[in-house]
Amino acid sequence: MVSTFCKLKEKAVINVCNGKQLGFVSDLEFDTQSGRILRLIMQNSSSFFSMFGNKNTLYIPWHCIERIGDDAILVRLTELPSKNN
Repeated sequence: MVSTFCKLKEKAVINVCNGKQLGFVSDLEFDTQSGRILRLIMQNSSSFFSMFGNKNTLYIPWHCIERIGDDAILVRLTELPSKNN
């Protein structure tokens, strides 16, 4: 499957562990040496602080992606990773 970043941004990201929609991809982090994508970056607005206009950044490691489908990206997250994970 070949896709573009613009197409990835249109797909909902869903955690298969609990069925919750996490949001949409806002950016990618990749290794400039190898050209490999390391993680998806999302603005997670589901936190308590979102009602004050702040959003937390959510980093999803590439190995957590189960499948990229036509409409959604399925990920397996037992806990929400931070940038350091």
